[in-house]
Amino acid sequence: MSKSRRKKLANRKRRIQHLLRHRNWAPQDKPMLTASNIQYELSGRTRGLGVGGIGVMHRLARQTGLIPAMNENLHVLKVHLPYHESDHVMNVAYNALSGGTCLEDLELRRNDEVYLDALGAQRIPDPTTAGDFCRRFSERDVETLMDTINEVRLGVWARPPAPFFERAIIDADGTLATTTGECKQQMDINYKGEWGYHPLLVSLANTGEPLYLVNRSGNRPSHEGAAGRFDQAIALCERAGFKKILLRGDTDFSQTAHLDRGDAAGVAFGLPPWSLSLFGIDAMGNLIQKAEDLPETVWIPLHRRAKYTVRTELRARPDNVKEAIVRQREFKNIRQQSEPVASFAYRPTACRKSYRVGVVRKNLSVEKGEDVLFEDIRYFFYISAPCKGAGLQRVRIPPGNWVAPAGSYRSGGGGNKAVGAFEKRVA
Repeated sequence: MSKSRRKKLANRKRRIQHLLRHRNWAPQDKPMLTASNIQYELSGRTRGLGVGGIGVMHRLARQTGLIPAMNENLHVLKVHLPYHESDHVMNVAYNALSGGTCLEDLELRRNDEVYLDALGAQRIPDPTTAGDFCRRFSERDVETLMDTINEVRLGVWARPPAPFFERAIIDADGTLATTTGECKQQMDINYKGEWGYHPLLVSLANTGEPLYLVNRSGNRPSHEGAAGRFDQAIALCERAGFKKILLRGDTDFSQTAHLDRGDAAGVAFGLPPWSLSLFGIDAMGNLIQKAEDLPETVWIPLHRRAKYTVRTELRARPDNVKEAIVRQREFKNIRQQSEPVASFAYRPTACRKSYRVGVVRKNLSVEKGEDVLFEDIRYFFYISAPCKGAGLQRVRIPPGNWVAPAGSYRSGGGGNKAVGAFEKRVA
């Protein structure tokens, strides 16, 4: 950025700060919003763009080598008249970045002269042409595109300082993408009774980057295909030079048949076994019995990490209006009284090794109005490190209920920000 532009921006910021400075106001006889007439002028040279960052995103794609890599590896079109594969892929991506929700929104982009100039394009594919390209884009092409992006990603990852490579946290989760269409292939009814798809997203939690995205029918289980994608993500992070790799997932992803293999891979590559995985596991009867058999002395209070650091002063908690209404109208109310944590050794049926299971016991009271009807206990289990005498301090429970119980709404809850962002995009 030139010095003159920096100076202009600094002056504008200084003027705003002057207008918003703290003042001891006297009573005003007029409203603050006093504009009576606004004049709009159409400049011949100066133009505006609502998505001003699109040019920077295109420059980033060029500088990282993503665009030439796509043209080299993707072979969907026999003749480029006039578009290349990268033009189509980036056109769809830029439409989403610009707030578009469907291919029809491309018509707005291609009729925006400033948008075209920002991309240095004479024209971009219209919705019909983009739809035709998407229909030609096969499953093999999707895999090639993800591999191409990840190869370019390795070059980007080579730039951060050494602390970046201390540990890679790989998340996997499924999300529900509903659709109102009736002719879309592979769509089906999910467990909520909604038509759509059930994509699998494997992401790097350190940066929120999606590493692999697999589209599946709406009636497929959340964990289907996750083991293979975990293997691919582990191989990618190992190539990047990460020293430790931690896998995370909810109860549907604790596929015990793969735990021994994953732990063996961690040992072979010099990774501490206790940092290899953290999965929720269903509260099965045998696990509940193990938890109930633990002596009370092994249970310690669970202190969750704060979601954020208070930089000013702690504020007084406001009155809980909802809680007061529930009590007044004597609705059924479940309140948490305490939350201790413990751990024990457990060997799943499909495993040869024993693993450490962390268990969170939620002591609840079921109330109606001011009366306590009965006490209730619920258990949440997390399977982690192979049991080699590791203490409870190595069973790390993330803030919030990151690993949700089976049958609950898991996508994007508490920890997987990439899935939450993806859901906002497909909604």
